Amino acid sequence: MITQWYDMTLHVILTDSGDALLWGQQNGHDVPGDKFRKLLFAWHEPSYYGTTLELQQAGELTVTVLPAEMVLPFFAEPNFIDIIRWESGNEAVNGLLKAAPLLLKEAIEGHYVPSYSSFRSGKLQWTWVSGSETLETLDWDSLKSLDVSEEELSGLRSAFSATVTRQHYGSEAAMSDLRRDYPALFKGRESAASASAGAFTEEEWLASLGWKPDMAPFRPALQLLEPDEEQYDWRLRLVLQDKNDNTVLVPIRLAADGQAFGTWTSEWSPYIRERSPGWTARLAAALPSANNGGELFAEPLSDEAAWRFLTTDSRELLSDGWNVMLPGWWEAASKRKPRLRAQVTSEAGGKSQSLFGLNALVDFDWRIAIGNSDLNEAEFAELLSRKERLIRFRGEWVYLDPALLEQIRRLMESMNPEEGLSLQDVLQLHLLSELEQEKPSAEGRRSTEIDDENEEERIKLEVELNSHLLALLRQLGQPTELKELAVPNGLRAELRGYQREGFTWLSFLRKLGLGACLADDMGLGKTVQFITYLLHHKEESESPALLICPISVLGNWQKEIARFAPDLKVWVHYGKGRLNGEAFHTVLQDTDIVLTSYTTALLDQETLRDIQWSSLGLDEAQNIKNAQNKQSAAVRSLKARHRIALTGTPIENRLSELWSIYDFLNPGYLGNSRGFQHRFANPIEKHHDEERTLQLQKLVKPFMLRRKKKDPAIQLDLPDKLEMKVYINLTAEQGALYEQAVKDLMDRMKNLEGIERKGAILGALTRLKQLCDHPVLLTKEDALSEEVLLSEERRESFITRSAKLERLVAMVDELRDEGDSCLIFTQYVGMGRMLADVLGKHRNEPVLYLNGSTSKADRDKMIDTFQAPDGSGPGIFILSLKAGGVGLNLTAANHVFHFDRWWNPAVENQATDRAYRMGQKRNVQVHKFISLGTLEEKIDEMLESKMSLSENVISTSENWITELSNDELRDLFTLRQSW
Repeated sequence: MITQWYDMTLHVILTDSGDALLWGQQNGHDVPGDKFRKLLFAWHEPSYYGTTLELQQAGELTVTVLPAEMVLPFFAEPNFIDIIRWESGNEAVNGLLKAAPLLLKEAIEGHYVPSYSSFRSGKLQWTWVSGSETLETLDWDSLKSLDVSEEELSGLRSAFSATVTRQHYGSEAAMSDLRRDYPALFKGRESAASASAGAFTEEEWLASLGWKPDMAPFRPALQLLEPDEEQYDWRLRLVLQDKNDNTVLVPIRLAADGQAFGTWTSEWSPYIRERSPGWTARLAAALPSANNGGELFAEPLSDEAAWRFLTTDSRELLSDGWNVMLPGWWEAASKRKPRLRAQVTSEAGGKSQSLFGLNALVDFDWRIAIGNSDLNEAEFAELLSRKERLIRFRGEWVYLDPALLEQIRRLMESMNPEEGLSLQDVLQLHLLSELEQEKPSAEGRRSTEIDDENEEERIKLEVELNSHLLALLRQLGQPTELKELAVPNGLRAELRGYQREGFTWLSFLRKLGLGACLADDMGLGKTVQFITYLLHHKEESESPALLICPISVLGNWQKEIARFAPDLKVWVHYGKGRLNGEAFHTVLQDTDIVLTSYTTALLDQETLRDIQWSSLGLDEAQNIKNAQNKQSAAVRSLKARHRIALTGTPIENRLSELWSIYDFLNPGYLGNSRGFQHRFANPIEKHHDEERTLQLQKLVKPFMLRRKKKDPAIQLDLPDKLEMKVYINLTAEQGALYEQAVKDLMDRMKNLEGIERKGAILGALTRLKQLCDHPVLLTKEDALSEEVLLSEERRESFITRSAKLERLVAMVDELRDEGDSCLIFTQYVGMGRMLADVLGKHRNEPVLYLNGSTSKADRDKMIDTFQAPDGSGPGIFILSLKAGGVGLNLTAANHVFHFDRWWNPAVENQATDRAYRMGQKRNVQVHKFISLGTLEEKIDEMLESKMSLSENVISTSENWITELSNDELRDLFTLRQSW
């Protein structure tokens, strides 16, 4: 393009990408590029007055590059400085000046379509609508001289496309909408350059996209015809489906040259003549075997070709815009995978084949379901020998996927029916298939996958139970349906209904050799249920039972057995003078149950391992939650006919604790530790995987009996438990120390990594929690001397240094004045001692204090004193949470204080249940102390927003805090200034 600016001439060329290359000449000489750019774009705001436009060197010539999206807007409204006067002597100038505003208007108003030629080259571009009345007046021949490559209007089309993209698809949201509404515009771009893509007419292509309506009265389709009584081969044919009546299918034959043959209405002829060459080219490219040189689809299909068309070719044709008609049975058959079923023999589990333990073998026969047909092993082998993929079998077409058949073959080889399935396999298959049946989408089959990977390609292994095993497994899942056993004569207790069910359930699992976890809430009488179980099996046992429990409850077990079953002969294996060797074996000959502690079980592992115990019970079984430690390993090594775990909290923090208990009860049932972590713990704890949670609950349930106090069926008639949070401000001293401790921690965090960082965080966590209790725990000063305790003024001054302590003293005064008693839990031994000293002097009454160093004799004495039947015992009992939070019956108290929070609802509830349990006659008030503005309040808010692990197999522990970033730590620890 040439224009006159006084004696200056302007030149323009459009590149294939639509960019305009501009330069100027004056008196036959090139105008310097920078000067030319400043003059030409002095008033062009979109390019920031030319400053953003690139200068390029073309030989000795310097050109200014105007991006494609600016070309049409710039020439549609040429806004030059006033001294420029246009005088064009070139037709291309007039053509562009006339075309630019019209093309810009078309682009803005949405009069554009995808470019078919660009699509075939693998690009997405837009072009104007051919035949537009608005553009009819343009001189297209003169515009062709603008293209640098001299291709037909490629530069102008690219500039138009860039304008459309900027106007309509400049945002990610707009492009997402385009992908959603016209997916074929993107899906086909990978294969757009293929011959088949080029066989479309532009109108057909736009219609296939859905961009324009297809005006033809029919739609072409490929139809696969299956063999029948008249036709023995698979055949493929092209049909035209009437758009007004979908039932009308008109077969059409295509010659290799594109000519169409057949019978159709005359109105269809123009469309068929126009489109049949394209159909032929596209189909010949997509299905090379369809063309034998004369006519498409003249030859029948082999079974292999039919298989390939059903599974592969049809999908590719669909993605290429074809309609495909497959046999009606194919959709259902393609989704219906072969199923492998182990059919348990009729005798298994009956009198002729009793079962004991999860390793007991169950006889079975193989059954393979294909479609609606059920084959035995021999029939399946005969079917495989035919090596066909599509078979008409017993009146229906069957789809045989070689990959799935190979899985079936491998699985059958790995499991020999002559050896049998283990009861564990049968149980797990049955439980997980029940879970599938309970899903809304389940098809009612008992099945489970044998592989955790490639879910869509997994074969299903099913189990078909006989009536004996169905009844047995139903009883495992429904303890209330078991026939209740008679209560042993020697029991000195009136069992509640749920307690009779519990003792019956324990005995039922013993008969099968299956471990049992009795996980009732604290206070529901796990002890008396276990004692009843021991009495019931006393006569049949050749060796005594062994019960392992925490040291703190050894005396409690002695007294409870003496109280409920005085006929049981008890031996306590504990202390310095305990027996071993022959002396120990001699004692056992006249013993029904041996009581020992977890620590002693580790120390005397060799002695205890020599005996095959009648039953092995673990009280507070969460003590073996760490499967890797020596104590847990020692307990697992012991031999017993039956294993029982008693615990109110089978999970305290992590799912690995549940695995540890179950691996003690039924070794191998939940797999090895690493496999359990991968299959359940990680998906549930990290990703809250609901499917895995349901599966684990299903597997766990048969071996766990868990009843809660508030269950309607329990009918305990317990008084109410009233929980309240007591929010307390820090004192000025506590606040200053708290902020300094946080500042010190955050300064250290800048230079610490790995284990050192974790250690520093946990250390700071302890210091901050202790600081919320009392500053002395942090400053380590010797401030609570006997002299201070005896002086009321100095003692009061010490108390007021801690807002928590001051509040506790006031509340204890009030409840004691009303004749109530209380338990006070703290996790710090130093705080417990401080509370005992302060409250004892302040109230001038005895205060009990139990911690981990308290001897067994002193523990028993404290409990007896506090629980005095006449109510004359001390009214204040301070307990270390670890030492006194489990196994104790302290119903003399009707107030429970959590002076500092453990941050684990299950552990805190266990501690509360020392008072809120059977035998409690008064309402129990629970007071949870929380220091406002501190991490105590923030973590309490987090706990409120989550369900505990024992309720939903998910929870938390303090270790998660060590994984926080420095910014997150600062948010958690920093004192809220509002307090």
